[in-house]
Amino acid sequence: MQRDPAARSAIEVFFLYPGFRAVRSYRLANWCYRHRFFFLARWISQRASRKTGIEIHPAATIGKGLFIDHGVGVVIGETTVIGDNCTIYQGVTLGGTGKEKGKRHPTIGSNVVIGAGAKVLGPFQVGDNAKIAANAVVLSEVPPNSTCVGVPGRIVKIDNKKVRPTNCDLDHIHIPDPISMELCKIINRLEKLEKAVEEKGETKDETV
Repeated sequence: MQRDPAARSAIEVFFLYPGFRAVRSYRLANWCYRHRFFFLARWISQRASRKTGIEIHPAATIGKGLFIDHGVGVVIGETTVIGDNCTIYQGVTLGGTGKEKGKRHPTIGSNVVIGAGAKVLGPFQVGDNAKIAANAVVLSEVPPNSTCVGVPGRIVKIDNKKVRPTNCDLDHIHIPDPISMELCKIINRLEKLEKAVEEKGETKDETV
């Protein structure tokens, strides 16, 4: 209720909020999984998924205070670890890339906010107090107290200070950003043209 201004009462949240219901079912399924009642754990999680549209594997590790807002389309994989007091919006996937074995899913720190439609894929760390923008695709580590945006995800703020790229190398996990690459080409071309104009002007002054 503290994090959702639309909530009117505790009764409303308890009985009607799919995010709360999904987390409540996960707690029971996780208890069953840890006590080796694997079939029962999966039955509880799949039943919750059908009723809420939120799929949480019973083996995932989730801290206290998880808030799933709206929730439809949220998927949390088997080896995912989530810290305390995190907020996840609809359409979020905490999954794997299909290439890893063992630990396949991300580890999310505490007080992390993950925007609608974001995809966090792979066995890496997302630091405490990080923010992941809506529809971002995150494929590598996110530092604490940072903001990650875009496809592929890139860090634009750390400790509320903007991060400026030092060069035009945009190879993020070998997935280039074509728009940024073209902008870099334009900037480089403008710099060459400006230099040429300056040199031409200096030559003309010497001739005069």
